[in-house]
Amino acid sequence: MANPYTTPTPPTPRPPDTRPLRKRAQVWIGGSGLFIAGALIAATGNGGQEPVEARVEPATTITATVTATPEPGPTVTETVKAKAQPRPTVTVTTTAAAVAADSGSDSDSDGGGQDSTGTCSIVSNSGNCYSAGQFCRNSDHGADTTTADGTKIKCAYSSNAWRWTYI
Repeated sequence: MANPYTTPTPPTPRPPDTRPLRKRAQVWIGGSGLFIAGALIAATGNGGQEPVEARVEPATTITATVTATPEPGPTVTETVKAKAQPRPTVTVTTTAAAVAADSGSDSDSDGGGQDSTGTCSIVSNSGNCYSAGQFCRNSDHGADTTTADGTKIKCAYSSNAWRWTYI
């Protein structure tokens, strides 16, 4: 067994002329013979084509073309009147609280400081009042309105969407 810790000696390279002269001559003769045989085959061949005699015979050709053109049929037109499309209406209502003439009264007549009319200035397409957290329409961006109970809300951009938020 050989010692694994010693460096192995590389194999000695083969001298360039180790084949006998007769084998080298045979290779040269064989290669030259193949080259000459290929050149002879290519020179004598005409690409597999045979000569063709050129005989031109006049031929009579009769062509008959019949084209039928149909009569145009009657044209039927119907006139339809376009109906006007209803467009959404945006109504903005602002209310101002009236200042009481009697400043000595400590109680409010409606029970709170908010507008308690119960009507919304902007409603959804179905006619309902908006509430905070709902999505806004494109036409409502930046608008202010009130909820059904009278709390003021505004259409603002939050949470990657336009939503109604409390003011």
